[in-house]
Amino acid sequence: MLYVNDLVEWVNDTEETKVERIIWIDENYVLAFVFDINTNKGVPHAKRISEIEDAIEEGTAIQLKSDPWLRIVTEDNLSEKEIEIRDKIWKIIALIVEQEPEVYDRKLRGSLVNEAIAKSTDKIAKKTIYGYLRKYWQRGKTKNSLLPDYSNSGGKGKTRKASNSIKRGRPRKYKKVAEIGEGINITEEDLKIFRIAISKFYNNRKGNFLTTAYELMLKDYYSEETVYDERGVRKSVLIPPDKRPTIRQFRYWYDKEHKPDIKKTVSSRRGSRAFALKHRAITATSKQETIGPGSRYQIDATIADVYLVSKYNRNWIIGRPVVYLIIDVFSRMITGVYVGLEGPSWLGMMMALVNAATDKVKYCAEYGIEITPKQWQVHHVPEVILGDRGELAGKNVETSINNLGIRIENAAPYRGDQKGIVERHFKTMHGRVKPFIPGYVDVDFTQRGGKDYRLDGKLNLDEFTKAIIYLILEHNNNHYLNDYQRDTEMIVDDVETVPKELWQWGIANRSGRLKTFPEDIVKLNLMPSGRATITAKGIKFKKLHYTCEKARREQWFERARSGTLGKNQKYLDISYDPRQPEYIYIRSSDGKDYEKCSIIDFEARYTGKTWEEIEYLLVYEQLQKQKYKGKETQTKVNLMAEFENIVEQATASTDAVLDKTISNSKKVKGIRDNRAFEKEKRREDEAFELSKDELPSSVDRIEEISESKPKTVSDNTLSDQPKQKTKSFKRKKLEALKRNRLRRSIED
Repeated sequence: MLYVNDLVEWVNDTEETKVERIIWIDENYVLAFVFDINTNKGVPHAKRISEIEDAIEEGTAIQLKSDPWLRIVTEDNLSEKEIEIRDKIWKIIALIVEQEPEVYDRKLRGSLVNEAIAKSTDKIAKKTIYGYLRKYWQRGKTKNSLLPDYSNSGGKGKTRKASNSIKRGRPRKYKKVAEIGEGINITEEDLKIFRIAISKFYNNRKGNFLTTAYELMLKDYYSEETVYDERGVRKSVLIPPDKRPTIRQFRYWYDKEHKPDIKKTVSSRRGSRAFALKHRAITATSKQETIGPGSRYQIDATIADVYLVSKYNRNWIIGRPVVYLIIDVFSRMITGVYVGLEGPSWLGMMMALVNAATDKVKYCAEYGIEITPKQWQVHHVPEVILGDRGELAGKNVETSINNLGIRIENAAPYRGDQKGIVERHFKTMHGRVKPFIPGYVDVDFTQRGGKDYRLDGKLNLDEFTKAIIYLILEHNNNHYLNDYQRDTEMIVDDVETVPKELWQWGIANRSGRLKTFPEDIVKLNLMPSGRATITAKGIKFKKLHYTCEKARREQWFERARSGTLGKNQKYLDISYDPRQPEYIYIRSSDGKDYEKCSIIDFEARYTGKTWEEIEYLLVYEQLQKQKYKGKETQTKVNLMAEFENIVEQATASTDAVLDKTISNSKKVKGIRDNRAFEKEKRREDEAFELSKDELPSSVDRIEEISESKPKTVSDNTLSDQPKQKTKSFKRKKLEALKRNRLRRSIED
């Protein structure tokens, strides 16, 4: 099957290699529009699907698996300028590219372009709009395909650091006035205070003005002393005006960092319900624009009404699992599933979305279930996903929208009927498993004297997942949809209202909405992102250190230790799985590849742990360190007291016998002899002497051996000579020392 965004490379010996992207397929799967991804001119042209398929079968064309224009980017890594350019272009061409297939007709396209020029507030030429359209079609028909190619240049659009001596910005008119002054440049420390003040004084339910938040910030963080007036009221004395930030600077950084995040601001000040009700981007029902398979998926989660036991110890009850389902609205085919303990949260939804784009034959094999591809032939990304505003909101979702070309729709609060298909299926699922699964929670669970169903659990998580997979296979392949309203074409073709039959009919007659991406690319887009730092110990992320082949090959850690890494080279944009701290993934600058990094050997104690467990361990160790710090300080103080006491006693003893009549030079001349005498006396005190009472058996044994051994003159001589020689040497040495001291004392 061919899908939108597939790349076809045409092989021809007489011409240069040409790669075309399929940008549209008609509902009858007969005609497709393609566009050369490398041309600088031209327009889309039509080709028959059969022509492309025959060429692939004959070998004159190749269906490419990798997309050279595919970019993996996150909103955090885009500059304001990049986002502004992308959104401006999208505003111009959105109404043009959405008119499919009219936009591919030469005459109609011209009128659409003229209409866009008339609606634009800026003066723009036709040639420019055609360039935008060409870029959109060539690079994958996603909003991010309109981004400027800044990744190929050196400028990142980041904020420049100010000089320490020169004030940035326009000089103040009255800067020479003492009460006004020249002002200050905003430092990183000031920015930290700004962020704290915004969170503390502005993003709350009190509804403070921004000026009020600024004044509260000055009171708490820019005062030089605290005084009390005659009434005992505590007041803060602010630092001079030219040493503190102005309201204009405060407002500028708020607009730069916080104002674009409308969701966070509105939710903090008015509540998430108010944002969902009045400020959310898209709300819709599941009945709109369901032209074919992939037009719209519905996703939702539920807590299964069954208690499970641990896979590792069946005596442990682990509670009720979370079940995520993704259903195609057109065919009612279940396209993705997740059964686990994550959620309802982004992690659980991420697992379900990845499963929707995963090969189901391989997935079922993990649980010992063998199926054919036709039984569950779903591994695609849809055009629209409808779900709850909880999980489908935030930066992770924004990344998925732009990189995978998915549009997100959120059901309104307390409007479960807007995703009624998946909601209804949960009720059906519970009814199907209730008679067979032990540990199922019945209606009398909370009643007084009711049965405790938690004790009846017998299945572990894998076994329950296996049961859910069988339930999905039965639904997709055999469940007859009694209430499904077939349209005229379905009635003519006598299509059975079974999800698999509806899916296959839709693929053949209503194709064009499904898209395919490599599984790793889907995972990389859905995983949270972060920033790591290259250090001498490794790639540091969340206090852990990692390494990879590229780091070893390019000597990142050696360069970090020697200080030869540039400032921008120290930081890496990474993706990570919150459940798997052993690996992180470095995204390439062009967003087309990644490098897998593993945890470094000396931090093997974190292997097999989750991020929550690691963070808890690090916090606990820090707490223990802080708790012991006071005790350690006390012992050091006690040690100092001991030192002082020893010195004090030694000083008193020395001063009491010190002979002040001896000159300093004579004291120095006697150091060698004094040392020799001291050494000899120390040897006498330190010499070992074994007690006979402690070793009776050994001594007795030695005496027995000496008595039984015949003594000779030579033996006695040899044994006695060393002793006599040693005693004689010591005696002579002591006498020589005494004579020397006596001679010096006489001379003195």
